[in-house]
Amino acid sequence: MLSQKSLPVIKATLPVVGANIQDIAECFYGRMFSARPELLDGLFNRGNQADGQQQQALAGSIAAFATMLVENPGHLPEALLSRISHKHVSLGINPDQYQIVHDHLFAAIVEKLGDAVTDEVAAAWEEVYWLMANTLISLERGLYNAVGLNPDTVWRTWRVAERIQETEDVVKITFERIDDRDVKPSLPGQYVTLQMPTLDNKHQPRQYSLITADDGYHRRLAIKRLSEPGKPDGEVSSLLHDNVQIGDELVMSAPFGDVVMDDTDRPVVFASAGIGITPMAGMVSHLSRQHSSRQVKFLHAGTSPETFALREQVTADLASLPDAAMTMWYEKGAENSSPDADVRSGFMDVRSVDLPVGATYYLCGPVVFMQVVREDLLALGIHPRDIQYEVFGPDLWQADFQ
Repeated sequence: MLSQKSLPVIKATLPVVGANIQDIAECFYGRMFSARPELLDGLFNRGNQADGQQQQALAGSIAAFATMLVENPGHLPEALLSRISHKHVSLGINPDQYQIVHDHLFAAIVEKLGDAVTDEVAAAWEEVYWLMANTLISLERGLYNAVGLNPDTVWRTWRVAERIQETEDVVKITFERIDDRDVKPSLPGQYVTLQMPTLDNKHQPRQYSLITADDGYHRRLAIKRLSEPGKPDGEVSSLLHDNVQIGDELVMSAPFGDVVMDDTDRPVVFASAGIGITPMAGMVSHLSRQHSSRQVKFLHAGTSPETFALREQVTADLASLPDAAMTMWYEKGAENSSPDADVRSGFMDVRSVDLPVGATYYLCGPVVFMQVVREDLLALGIHPRDIQYEVFGPDLWQADFQ
């Protein structure tokens, strides 16, 4: 909770800080990486830096946190903080690094706002920062302790055991353990961070969802080559597609992530698009491994049947469940699908599907896809608390926190 001294100051200055927070964030990262270039080796995703996503995410999280302190004194945006803390522990963040962020962030605030940053204003925003930082430090300590790890031991080396080209732009890679240490089990829907050696002898972190339930010896990921017209291909995804072969060894974190399938007996609905199927595949794999009797509705949208990665795996897992069904939408090629499958043309329309009563919902795919699906579900009377979503990369939507 903000002190009574700081609360009116933050309330008064939030509009001007909010209006400039994007510029502050860009200035902050520029200053920090200039002073501490080693942070770009293994900790920060330089792809997100280049396209501005990381700056937008930082700006949005700070603004959301400060707004919550002003509008709901005594409460914290728990969903926002949970998502950030899981991402941090998957990167091996340690408490000392919050001081580094503080020093460069406040230097950026002074640089961008100048004389408007009086001693009183600086002290109030210091309070906001350390309220957020200390809460995250506490959450992250709990996450590390829960799996018996720390920022150094969260990492281990795995060996590539198998590669399967799922589609033209998606490769499935199976990693095997190479030592006798226990494998920290994942929860259905979690991800790991892969530290990929790059061509300039750096390491770039990327998070990938685990696509199958744990067996104690393997981790399985499906990686899409990131490619957009007019933009360079994704640095890490291209290396994984083109350079990584069976027998190679890569460093991977323990599993983390706060979008986790509940362990109730409620019906569950998965709605994915494109490579957003990966966390859903992991959840369905867990249900199959547990011989679950839950009612399952799996909804997936894609460009065409040929682009549907993990289709065989998901179809087999759903077939092993006593009460599961799948509906697919394709932008093209739906007419060539099996007559036994529920395949439709166009874009996903959850309003056209018989949804189970009392279900929980999990969404993953492009943000615009999830926005449309979530709005449709809300219009159908689904409560926001029953809808969870996973975003690949920085969360620029933050629907749970608005």
